[in-house]
Amino acid sequence: MENFPYFEVRPALMALAEEAERDAGVQFRRIEENQRWNQQKMLAAFQQSRVSESAFAASTGYGYGDRGRDLLDQVYAYAFGAEDALVRYNFVSGTHALTVALFGILRPGDTVLCATGTPYDTIQGVFGLPGREESGCLKDFGVVYEQVDLLPDGTPDYQELEREIDESVRMVYIQRSRGYSLRPSLTVAEIERLAALAKRKAPRCVVMVDNCYGEFVEREEPVAHGADLMAGSLIKNPGGGIAPTGGYIAGRRDLVELCAYRLTTPGTGRELGCTLGHSRELFLGAFHAPYATGEALKTAVFAAALFQRLGYGVTPRPEEARTDIIQAIELRTAEGLIAFCRGIQKASPVDSFVAPEPSPMPGYDSDVIMAAGAFTLGSSIELSADGPLREPFAVWMQGGLNYPSGQLGVLMAAQEMAREGVIRL
Repeated sequence: MENFPYFEVRPALMALAEEAERDAGVQFRRIEENQRWNQQKMLAAFQQSRVSESAFAASTGYGYGDRGRDLLDQVYAYAFGAEDALVRYNFVSGTHALTVALFGILRPGDTVLCATGTPYDTIQGVFGLPGREESGCLKDFGVVYEQVDLLPDGTPDYQELEREIDESVRMVYIQRSRGYSLRPSLTVAEIERLAALAKRKAPRCVVMVDNCYGEFVEREEPVAHGADLMAGSLIKNPGGGIAPTGGYIAGRRDLVELCAYRLTTPGTGRELGCTLGHSRELFLGAFHAPYATGEALKTAVFAAALFQRLGYGVTPRPEEARTDIIQAIELRTAEGLIAFCRGIQKASPVDSFVAPEPSPMPGYDSDVIMAAGAFTLGSSIELSADGPLREPFAVWMQGGLNYPSGQLGVLMAAQEMAREGVIRL
């Protein structure tokens, strides 16, 4: 292994990196097989939808008859194995897309049951959890929130779900990824099992999945395996590092239509919404998404292998099957967490000269440190790392548009920890 001379990495760390890359070899091959499958599936989506250059044309005003907007929905629906999709640049975040879906489906008096314990911080205020009863939350509109906690090992409590789900439950909500926790993320097979249980106990319920960080990691998506609806962000996996903003909702056609009515107005739904020249980059991001996701996965596996060799707890472990792009590393101290993030920042193409500092962040209950020298602000398919300054001082790392630069970022993170005396090489 050899680095460009501009980036000086200690010889001892380079030796460890070579061993870590050997550890990751079998997993890399699995990732590349799925990457190839999903890239070919995306190409088929473009061809089946008959995408042409005219689809990239901009619309203004109401956006009536925007052919590109409608074809983009078709492309994502095909790639996700969904009946329909709603893909828009004016979803400002994954949480926004999820919120539109929740408000689009749920009505006053409905009960939503979260099957995966407490959801991540930014969605808590949407539900109106205790201490997070934000003005305009679902609770304000008479929607009842319930949850079934995960088992101590972080897996769903199927026995308790059997007891709690009945025909009074309108929606079963599943968070695929771990959020700021160390629980395992859910595979598509596990989501299928949860969906089957929910449909058996409450046949008319809607099974909705927060699919953030999971798109194109496996060969199929939750809506092809029992889920009715899923949503996510285009500045994560499905935008390929090219989409500058946006989100999606995909699943059953009737449910997607209800979500479109919530996004715009009842009766107009998806027929309104100009694209303002964003179509080309959204199509290009979609096409690039399976490849970028595979590169991010390889970066995550390498990080797991290297930091496991350095003596840290990692989840998932290098040999474990992946269902999202997130790699959690328990760094044990605030100093380790801060040094790791500063090392990631030093390896970034943008703002490499700045030093991240912990600070308060809306939606979180503790200071958070974030490293993200990204072309798109907040993009987490580009290499980034963040974590709240609270026990166990874990960092959640994700992204990497290409493996060579992602790998270097991981090395620079380890080297910064060594420079600060947190680890010894």
